This record gives sequence, C-alpha cells and structure tokens, in this order.
Amino acid sequence: MSRIGKKALSIPKEVKLDIKDHRVHVEGPKGKLDLNTDYRIDFEVKDGSLFVTRKGDSKLERSLHGLYRALIANMFIGVTAGYKKEMEIIGVGYKAAVQGKVLNMQLGFSHPVNFPIPEGIKIETPKPTFIIISGINKEMVGEVAAKIRKICPPEPYKGKGIRFSGEFIKKKVGKAQGATSK
Repeated sequence: MSRIGKKALSIPKEVKLDIKDHRVHVEGPKGKLDLNTDYRIDFEVKDGSLFVTRKGDSKLERSLHGLYRALIANMFIGVTAGYKKEMEIIGVGYKAAVQGKVLNMQLGFSHPVNFPIPEGIKIETPKPTFIIISGINKEMVGEVAAKIRKICPPEPYKGKGIRFSGEFIKKKVGKAQGATSK
C-alpha cells in the first residue's frame, strides 16, 4: 500500500470538494481548481476527510494512488493559502518591471525581454531585481518560474542571471586564476 496514498486528507472548512465521474473540483477562498483523475482510482469522503483508494494492485495503479492524493493535497493548499516563488536578478543593469500583463526584463541582451504573464498567475516586482510569482496552481507557478529562469540562467563564473531566492550557485575559478595555481 502506498505510504502517501493511504493517508487520509482532512478537508479544510473553507474548501468545497465535489467529485463526479473521476473529476475532482475544489473551490476555496482563493479560487477554483479541477483535476481529471484515472478510472482506476476511487475517492471517498468520510467525517470531513478524503480517502483515496485504488481498484487493483498493478504497478501503474500503485503509482497513481500516491500521485492523486498528493495532487489533491496541493489543490487544497492552493485554494486556501496559494503558492509563491521568489526570484533574484543578479547583474549590473539587470532589472525587471511588470507592465500590464507583461513582465519586462533588461538582462544584458541588446533588446528587452518581454514575458507574457499567463492567466491565473500574479507577478510582482517590489524591487527591480526581485520577482515574486504567485498563484493557486502549484504546477503552473513552478513552470512559470522555470521559464523565467531559463531566459537567463545564472552563469558559473560571476553568478549573473536569474536565480531562485536562496539558491546557491557554485562558482568556477576563471581562466586567469586557474593558470596561476599550478
């Protein structure tokens, strides 16, 4: 039995849960989320808790069991508290600003980089070198953060680029330093 899948999920008081035809609909104070589930997984609500069970014992069913329990737990957190990723921009002249539905970034290229903000995601720039990405869908928040980081990933010599807040970048020794260490 899946260690994650067999744990009961307590349904928060402010969350409305609706399960019909292998479709889970969660609604809370921050918004609504839907999830299509596999027909091999069943859901049962008892005493304010959600129990996830599987119909068989195949390898696929065992893997889906814990997966869907974790996805629904993420949905509960998303509609009540939300998710947030913080990013830092390191580099001389590097900066970002939100202009309407577009994140405008100056990253040392010959042109500004415009990143369209998708629906359901909120991006803030409290400082020109700090980006906060928030939303109710954990997967979407992480994907947007990864796409922004991919535009200008931190380089290993000076550390310039976009990185997650608190991320450690191991710096390499430059060519001049490497030649003198022999």
